[in-house]
Amino acid sequence: MSTLTAPGALVSDDPAILADIRREECNLAIWERKLAQDFTPLVAEEADNIRFECAAGELADMLLARLADHGFAAASLHTALAEDAALLGERFCAALGLARMEVRLERVTGDSCRKFHGDYVTARLITTYVGPGTQWLGAREAEALASGTNPTRINQMATGDVGLFKGKLGSLHPAIHRSPPISTTGAVRLLLVLNPVSAGSL
Repeated sequence: MSTLTAPGALVSDDPAILADIRREECNLAIWERKLAQDFTPLVAEEADNIRFECAAGELADMLLARLADHGFAAASLHTALAEDAALLGERFCAALGLARMEVRLERVTGDSCRKFHGDYVTARLITTYVGPGTQWLGAREAEALASGTNPTRINQMATGDVGLFKGKLGSLHPAIHRSPPISTTGAVRLLLVLNPVSAGSL
């Protein structure tokens, strides 16, 4: 059963919650989940970001083929990661009625997206496999931020949680979020982002 945690945001441990992003009153759907395994070894070494376009049924093979070539460690975890990403790709495409998507897998050590913002997409799926999850604002805090007031309550997805965020092209009230500031903490994140192919820039 889903819980309305703030106006516009729906949270549930049922993956079906992601389909609720189609509801006009929902600008953020979060599937709370526990990862079956620890993917931390994947980011033990420097790795290049991965980016490509595919259909849902192609994601696993295309990602698996790129993980080693881009320097991701722990080859024994590559299949599990690719299969999980493919599952999310299927749910993403089903929720939005997409034939194709853009896939990004990034090893993050800095604060490139530390400011709260809405994305220039119809909707975007984000999950963090390693490290702290994406931070987001409820409607009241987002309104306060737009008025120049710093938010007093910041929500944060847990590692493994899956968020489907409406962007500026999909709603007049996009989900406002940011990457957690980590540059001074020594933390490393492994981030998967799925966009519609016509997503454009961040």
